[in-house]
Amino acid sequence: MSAKKDNVKELKERLFVKRENGGKIISKAELGESFSFAEEYKEFLDKSKTEKESVKYALKRAVENGFEEFDKTKKYNPGDKIYKINRDRNIVLAVIGEAGTKNGINLAVAHVDAPRLDLKPNPLTEQHDLGILKTHYYGGIKKYQWTTIPLAIHGRIVRRDGSVVDVVIGESEDEPCFCVTDLLPHLAKEQMSKKMSEAIMGEDLNLLVGSLPLEDCEDSSDIVKLNILKLLNEKYGIVESDFISSDLEIVPAMKAQDVGFDRSMIGGYAHDDRSCAYPSLRAILDCKNPSKTTITMLTDKEETGSDGNTGSQSKFLEYFISDLAELDGVAVRDVLTHTKCLSADVNAAYDPTYSSSFEPENSSYINRGVVITKYTGSGGKYGTSDATAEFMGEICNLLSDKNIIWQSSELGKVDIGGGGTIAKYVANLNADVIDIGVPVLSMHAPFEVISKIDLYMTFKAISAFFGNI
Repeated sequence: MSAKKDNVKELKERLFVKRENGGKIISKAELGESFSFAEEYKEFLDKSKTEKESVKYALKRAVENGFEEFDKTKKYNPGDKIYKINRDRNIVLAVIGEAGTKNGINLAVAHVDAPRLDLKPNPLTEQHDLGILKTHYYGGIKKYQWTTIPLAIHGRIVRRDGSVVDVVIGESEDEPCFCVTDLLPHLAKEQMSKKMSEAIMGEDLNLLVGSLPLEDCEDSSDIVKLNILKLLNEKYGIVESDFISSDLEIVPAMKAQDVGFDRSMIGGYAHDDRSCAYPSLRAILDCKNPSKTTITMLTDKEETGSDGNTGSQSKFLEYFISDLAELDGVAVRDVLTHTKCLSADVNAAYDPTYSSSFEPENSSYINRGVVITKYTGSGGKYGTSDATAEFMGEICNLLSDKNIIWQSSELGKVDIGGGGTIAKYVANLNADVIDIGVPVLSMHAPFEVISKIDLYMTFKAISAFFGNI
């Protein structure tokens, strides 16, 4: 009997998928590295609340690490570091490999936009002595989550004279913040009887921005609005029509911070997808002499379908790779056919409070490492690229060989919903693509939660793919 038990134990050890909490198997040294990496990441998160700020941060770090702006008329040598910006909302960073692009490239792609509230083109109004900015939500949000929390305004305004002003209001302790109001429970019987998706409607997401009328004003109409415009004109030199030529985003006025008594997790805004964007950035900054040209791309518009000239469906990445291929004297179609890509995007972490939405055997879990997602989409795999078994095996073996803690997952139960990533658009270029990333609790909420171990393992996974480790 004992021999049989030992045999069963050995068989389980050898044959079963290992699903252990990373906190049990990670070394003390790596746990310390995970916590140190998390501090760097929190700084990035606080400084990069919009896609433009993320690109600005990435550019600064790239220049500090020896990257130079790409010049397609220049000859590049192995080890050279280059970058290219697209409309301040995309950036590609490349390290030239020993073989250049002749054997394809190794590519990591992540997005730096996140769910938020955008201002409408004509947003400013006065309603019963309150100054209001009208908003239009961006991406998939639960609208009620954006009420009664401190909010900040980030973005860019193009003034009538063509000059540009970047604004950040509400992040410093000495600055005002803003908020979307909600109805008190005593008067909310009708509201609370509605479905959650209807309790707060899009047109109810009004940003409260002021209440004082302009001093010494004999006119009685719109004098709160006029006072707000006067303050904005004095500080930024703008007039009301300048709102039309602006990208102003409303984001949570909160800093990233540790979560839990053990400080094992990070809470903050926009882990989706900056918890994958930062590891992708760090991995390319650390890249020295790769065998193949290696690229990280940070892109925009993923949360709304990746459309537009700054989304991953644009030709920006393809044109950049085409320029590199031309310098190497090879056809871009051959480069793309032999390209391998990590679509670095998050997955939904299993939440025991909402267990009915998950299939436990095929969910990702906090602290179990970087998540490999073979396919996304919804229902019958609609809207997915579905990585090949060969590429799936290659990445799984790479992570195991490098002692990187990893897990595999789907996005919730099959018939409940689903979601998409950038992967399918890179796959449409005929490249091999697979999704990897960080599991997230409360995804798309203003305050999401991730594990420090999972964040660090995502960095190690991309680094291994780039040949850094």
